Amino acid sequence: MIGLGLLIPLALLLGLIGLGAFFWALGSGQFEDGDGAAARILIEDEDDRGA
Repeated sequence: MIGLGLLIPLALLLGLIGLGAFFWALGSGQFEDGDGAAARILIEDEDDRGA
């Protein structure tokens, strides 16, 4: 019973930390351009054509 009294608050704390990290990443623009990086690999640069 003592184990549950320790593990349940610890699990809630870790969940809140994860949720806070997600909202921080959302606010700092980490998820703004999801398709840009995927499409950028298909575009051939001017510098790479001569090689």
